[in-house]
Amino acid sequence: MGGTDDFRESGLKFPEGFVFGAATSAYQIEGAATEDGRGPSIWDTFSHAPGNVENGDTGDVAVDFYHRVEEDLDLIKSLSLSAYRLSIAWPRVIPAGTGEVNEAGLAFYEKVVDGLIARGIEPVVTLYHWDLPQPLEDRGGWTNRETSYAFAEYARVVGERLGDRVAVWTTLNEPWCSAYLGYASGEHAPGRRNEADSFRAVHHLNLGHGLALIELRKVVTRPDATFSVTHCLAMAYAADPANPEDVDAKRQIETMQNRAFTDPQLRGFYPADLFEDTKHITDWSFVQDGDLELIHQPIDVLGVNYYCTGTAQRSSEHSTEGTAYPGATRVQPVEQPGPRTDTGWNIAPQGLYDLLVATHEAYPEYEIVVTENGAAYRDHVVDEDGVKRVHDPERVDYLLRHFVAAHRAIEAGVPLTGYFVWSLMDNFEWAFGYSKRFGIVYVDYETQERTRKDSALWYTKLAETGVIPADQ
Repeated sequence: MGGTDDFRESGLKFPEGFVFGAATSAYQIEGAATEDGRGPSIWDTFSHAPGNVENGDTGDVAVDFYHRVEEDLDLIKSLSLSAYRLSIAWPRVIPAGTGEVNEAGLAFYEKVVDGLIARGIEPVVTLYHWDLPQPLEDRGGWTNRETSYAFAEYARVVGERLGDRVAVWTTLNEPWCSAYLGYASGEHAPGRRNEADSFRAVHHLNLGHGLALIELRKVVTRPDATFSVTHCLAMAYAADPANPEDVDAKRQIETMQNRAFTDPQLRGFYPADLFEDTKHITDWSFVQDGDLELIHQPIDVLGVNYYCTGTAQRSSEHSTEGTAYPGATRVQPVEQPGPRTDTGWNIAPQGLYDLLVATHEAYPEYEIVVTENGAAYRDHVVDEDGVKRVHDPERVDYLLRHFVAAHRAIEAGVPLTGYFVWSLMDNFEWAFGYSKRFGIVYVDYETQERTRKDSALWYTKLAETGVIPADQ
């Protein structure tokens, strides 16, 4: 479960056609928060409220991608990446969440998609990466069933405009974060702390996913377009695999974070143990007849985000109320062994291997893509004979270990077809603000100057050759 030298191996070659990409999301990079008709999102509201984000940071400017599109698309091209994963800001396209469509917003994303294609880069579009229009939150947000239908209409609008060009359509990014961190723990926007509301959000996110897929399939015309959803699946371990109570603690975490979403979306049912675990909080009466048929729509690709592992043990005293695992009873998270990144997350390439294998075993019919993986470190620019450089050997080592884990998963039979590093460049990292740098490209937030880090140079070699380079 730790970062061991077992995963430091260069020279491994990925299959032909394997996709090497990088990822970002709209609120984290775009800025231009009030320009060209964009409406407010829950993250605008949340980040402007004192105490929610480190240093009082907001995404008002972020890294100014909105005004630097051509420069940044050239940057992606210079890294030899074959695909770029971006998200579309719902409040930029439909500012009130429903109703009038903002032509300037659609035109902006059309410019981004066309610019990527002109440079030989496939656009991978996520429709929802957490920036719900604030007017919808004012009416209940994801606790309101109508939000699911509003999301489907938004998907139709975007699909009609870009459906002849976008290669991959992803409905939701990490809905467990939206539901639990947004509505149970309050760590993320909209900052609510209500466990019952979080489960309503779970269901309406699932419903929105299915309804959006129905609409997208009506309007997307690119013949080879594929459809997907992205989940940050928990890779949990029992503290003592021989202790049934620890094994049950692990099960509860995986049920809350994984199967509450993957089972209805990919199998057409909610797990019975989810209902049993949460019966003291909700009766799930908001699940209406026919909902599961709507949710269970065909997809082509299952996106997996991975950063770290978790270990759980049973505790007679511990309660998860107010955390990211509402309903899990007497579950005590165990501190993970180091080493760690700057976010405090443990480095565990074995966890990525285990997760990919377990996901394939659970859902063997789906192609899998690692849609996010990366690490934050305290980077800084140095001047070497007039040339600006950013030496980030820890990130290079991190990426090397995790790409080796991914390669081994392919050798074990996992149909892994792509890998997107998080993130393309330093940006607004949600509740961390600008205090954590995940990018393979350094951003000077005062000048907005971009500098490729050593990790970007390393990744370029991998993208150009398909062969894992040495870490130096």
